[in-house]
Amino acid sequence: MNIDRVVFAIAGFLVLSSVLLSVYHNQNWLWLTGFVGANLFQAAFTGFCPAAKILKALGVEPGHAFK
Repeated sequence: MNIDRVVFAIAGFLVLSSVLLSVYHNQNWLWLTGFVGANLFQAAFTGFCPAAKILKALGVEPGHAFK
């Protein structure tokens, strides 16, 4: 898997997890959903993604979206 796919997988997991936690535990978990969405939105325009930088440092194969 390359960085692009790992970033999307992490984002999807965090969104689904925070929605489930907000339903079954506390609505404040929706802040995590908002943070992930805002980060994906800004990454679409700037190309900067903190998770991609971390994955690159860990040696994950580069993709096309995040360099």
